[in-house]
Amino acid sequence: MRMKHYMVCALTAACMLTACRSRDEVPFSTDPVENIEALWQIIDTKYCYIEDKGINWAAIHDEYVVRAQQVKKDDPVALFDLCAGMLDSLRDGHVNLYSDFDISVNTAWYDTFPANYDARLRALYLHDYRIAGGLNYCTIDEGRVGYVYYGSFSDGFSSANMKWVFAAMSDCMGLIIDVRNNGGGAITNAYRLAAPFFADDQTIGYWQHKTGPAHDAFSVLEPMTLDASAVAQKWDKPVVVLCNRRSYSATNLFVSMMRYAERSTIIGGMSGGGGGMPMSYELPCGWMVRFSSVRMFDREKNSIEEGIRPDIEMRMESEDKDDLIERAIDVIRGQ
Repeated sequence: MRMKHYMVCALTAACMLTACRSRDEVPFSTDPVENIEALWQIIDTKYCYIEDKGINWAAIHDEYVVRAQQVKKDDPVALFDLCAGMLDSLRDGHVNLYSDFDISVNTAWYDTFPANYDARLRALYLHDYRIAGGLNYCTIDEGRVGYVYYGSFSDGFSSANMKWVFAAMSDCMGLIIDVRNNGGGAITNAYRLAAPFFADDQTIGYWQHKTGPAHDAFSVLEPMTLDASAVAQKWDKPVVVLCNRRSYSATNLFVSMMRYAERSTIIGGMSGGGGGMPMSYELPCGWMVRFSSVRMFDREKNSIEEGIRPDIEMRMESEDKDDLIERAIDVIRGQ
């Protein structure tokens, strides 16, 4: 798929940019104003969500240049905090600043949302489980329901793994896939996990990348196709996906795709979003900034950056059971 090829090229280009620079050829600069100006310019011309988020990036420039003038050149920690503060205004979990002594992380996109997840309660269901690649699986509700917990799309799995998971659940009425607190990982794994729930190939969304420095300079929308017809293992019974606000990035894409599976239901809280795909650039001081440069949309061409609303929105309230898993069991039973 062209989207995957593009991102390989983009990330390779970013790596080449860093690799080509040496201290002998281009001296690193610790000047605070120079670095703030460079960071602002990179985001202004290459970040893909400035207009979508209604950010007054010009005003942020003026504010942070003045603040940079107050930072000493020999105070890298103060400069780092200043740069991180500027990036926080983007409200994007895909935006990070990397230095030798710290990494900036934005958590505002999930901090004010209910957790809808408790590992202690999840363990009441995920017991005597087996592990197939990155998939933890067992049966619950006296063998009537299959349960899979997938904690990270960075953890791979194979078609053979899926074969064993489905075989163990062949007598079940339905399947629960729990991706709560899954912060993302490889998009290829999101496609691989979704494919068994579709009968044939389908367009499940679109993507576009920046083509110039203007905030609205983008390529035409390119379809994202789920290649499902060649997948040997299929699941044609009900499937329930559990998500919460910390279901982010590749997990967010998986949740978006699963809305189009014929017998699927999404339960929980709104997913975390993260519809942008990241690339990296270097600042004059040598730090790397990572940010969203490709934006993704669902099949109706709606942005998925802010998250996916579930079919059944609910939160956990009980102290002795997982309300979301219990609701999923009821859905599979037809109640």
